[in-house]
Amino acid sequence: MIVVTGGAGFIGSNLIAGLEERGYGDLVVVDWLGQGEKWRNLARRNIADVVPPEALAGWLSSRAGRVRAIFHMGANSATTETDGDRILDQNLRPTLALWDWCTRHRVPLIYASSAATYGDGAAGFDDDPEPAALARLKPLNLYGWSKHAADRRLLALAARGERPPHWAGLKFFNVYGPNEYHKGDMRSVVHKLFPEVAAGRPAKLFRSYRNDYADGGQMRDFVHVGDCVAVMLWLLEAPSVSGLFNVGSGQARTWVDLATAVFGAVGRAPDITFVDMPEALRDRYQYFTEAPVGRLRAAGYDRPFTALEDGVADYVRGYLATDDPYR
Repeated sequence: MIVVTGGAGFIGSNLIAGLEERGYGDLVVVDWLGQGEKWRNLARRNIADVVPPEALAGWLSSRAGRVRAIFHMGANSATTETDGDRILDQNLRPTLALWDWCTRHRVPLIYASSAATYGDGAAGFDDDPEPAALARLKPLNLYGWSKHAADRRLLALAARGERPPHWAGLKFFNVYGPNEYHKGDMRSVVHKLFPEVAAGRPAKLFRSYRNDYADGGQMRDFVHVGDCVAVMLWLLEAPSVSGLFNVGSGQARTWVDLATAVFGAVGRAPDITFVDMPEALRDRYQYFTEAPVGRLRAAGYDRPFTALEDGVADYVRGYLATDDPYR
């Protein structure tokens, strides 16, 4: 069995689809479905079980010899979360517990970290696993801190030899693509812009509050979710590779570039207006992110990353503009 925590979520459900398409069976989802439409992320999949997160420890205790690998994608990913105790319970502690279980039972573990660990980018975006390099990073919010705290602890354990037989922590950058529809305000800007652009209205982007960035000139490393899945499938099948890796396109692009790609996907000329950024975000806003992917390349991953225009066109035309946008 392959276990995917957060398997009904955005990246997790795309990973379940990728595993199934690659021929893997006995796929176990660990997640809550709630009262909304999140279940649709799994509607096309052949899954073995759906386990509530609070029941995972007991479920694993009786199946240690049957689990081939665990992908830990589950987390509270709200960058606006202010409840530190909730973040500890949903992000840090489950990650540490799974690492411990996989270490004891010799099961590979691939887990989601985040580019939010880099904070405002003042210390760079190098996925350097050395303790001194990690200590220089200053996340801007609780979510980023919880991922960073997990990275630091797990790398310390790995350095002592207390690690799964095969493991990887993945610092995902700005991921977009199908099955993110349940994420509310945390969904990608592609999804937020599409209804406005498709309806003939302008796209709204935040103004810049720094002189060195034009309005809409703030930059992000946008990565298609299909590329994230491709990296994880490669890691599953490359047992000699372990470590902490950035997962992004390797090229920062502006929000204007992103909006222009959405307009191009629906066949409209760009029509962009700029609006005030909420005051609460202005001192915690990342103006630039870009994923150096040299360590991932050096480890052997050689597949090209999807260009922004191609990825947005695929997402818009293949999913958002269709009657059934789910993968």
